[in-house]
Amino acid sequence: MATPDDLERQHTLTTATQRYDSLRMRDALAAMEPDGGIALSPFETLEMLALSEVVIRKAGYGRQAMVRSARAAGASWTQIGTALGTTKQAAWEAHQRWIENQAARQRE
Repeated sequence: MATPDDLERQHTLTTATQRYDSLRMRDALAAMEPDGGIALSPFETLEMLALSEVVIRKAGYGRQAMVRSARAAGASWTQIGTALGTTKQAAWEAHQRWIENQAARQRE
């Protein structure tokens, strides 16, 4: 079984999303077609779960890159919080957690 770490190295955000959507659509169609749909195998179901984690991770990386770009362009934490639908404090704390997590991953 592929892990999210394995799949993250194999996929871009686009390809992970495409594969996830393909599996999700097949799963949904199989549920609606009692005798005509091809149900996902246990392996494919687990792949879809792992891909969902990959999509979340990769979208998070992009989000943090945009936060850094917004700060570099002069945006305030209040403005960034508003753009993210949260408070300036929550936006700043989330960014700091991400920085700390990245530093920890580099030390591994």
